[in-house]
Amino acid sequence: MKKKILILSGGISKERLISLDTGFQVAKELKKHGYEIRISEPDKSLEKKIKEFKPSVIFNALHGQFGEDGYIQTILEQFKIPYTHSGVIASSIAMDKEISKKIFKKNKIITPKHIKYSFDKINLELVNKINKELKFPVVVKPINEGSSVNVFICTKKNINQILKKMKSYKQVMIEEFIGGREIQVAIMGNKKLGAIELKPKRKFYDYQAKYNTNAKTQHIIPVDLDKNKLNEVLNIALKAHKKIGCRGVTRSDFKFYKNKFYLLEINTQPGMTKLSLVPEIAAYQGISFYKLINWILKDASTKR
Repeated sequence: MKKKILILSGGISKERLISLDTGFQVAKELKKHGYEIRISEPDKSLEKKIKEFKPSVIFNALHGQFGEDGYIQTILEQFKIPYTHSGVIASSIAMDKEISKKIFKKNKIITPKHIKYSFDKINLELVNKINKELKFPVVVKPINEGSSVNVFICTKKNINQILKKMKSYKQVMIEEFIGGREIQVAIMGNKKLGAIELKPKRKFYDYQAKYNTNAKTQHIIPVDLDKNKLNEVLNIALKAHKKIGCRGVTRSDFKFYKNKFYLLEINTQPGMTKLSLVPEIAAYQGISFYKLINWILKDASTKR
């Protein structure tokens, strides 16, 4: 019998289009190898679809809120069917940038300093607080979004203007800006899969730089680091992966500045599109797209 795989993609987050692309690419590859595939939105009919289709594994191709923050994982747990990537707790921790930063710091992993800004509190001294604790420029970002959605580099002049645009979030993170090089590391189970460097033409590796082919972000692999520094960043990524309790594949985003690696965040459900980094890193290591997806499916099945 052909193995049945239900792919969850789409959803309601701001990363919906990326999720649909990930789901499409995964489905296309698995169909080539004889899998029976069904793609589903995580909607009200999900339970009915799961019971009717009876998949062997659920491939979670959702990105962003309600997809990789523990919510859909909580729902999937009730079906007792293996699903890919990290579980409820690790997903929720990794998605919450403030909580994950606390874990990084506790485990002596360097991460940019930050303050949390709540829109329900009037903070007339915000600029002074930033000057005192972080210094300008700063990075303003949602606490629980992915793919660099609504991430801005701000100065004294435009920070209030940017914050007004982000009121729907209720709370945001204001983080010290770290210059330097963009390094991304992929972890595959307990294996340090590899690293890639990005040189965006834009100010930084934002949403457009990630997914717009016209942005012309340069992907550099192998990364130009000496052996010791490369091993260092790979080890930090694996340590973060383990400390948060992740499984499957993760991608950690670093800045390399003044000979130090700053961990920005860890992504528990990296994209699987034609522009995605984990498949590119895997390919460099001799792991085809199909082998990567197949490993993810097997990993889900063996750990539940």
